[in-house]
Amino acid sequence: MFSKGQIIFGICFFIGFVILIALSYKKDRAVIQQNYKGSLWVLVGFIGFVLLLLALKSYNF
Repeated sequence: MFSKGQIIFGICFFIGFVILIALSYKKDRAVIQQNYKGSLWVLVGFIGFVLLLLALKSYNF
């Protein structure tokens, strides 16, 4: 389906992309922690709300 060159390019691209993302995150980690403090609780609340909706749906009022 894919030629050997396409597979090699895909693997190299993926490795390069992951390295670039990791370096960018490492560089911006201090800024991210400062700007998005408390965002974990928003995620927990959102997941809890979705679980509540699923529970109410399965209860069949």
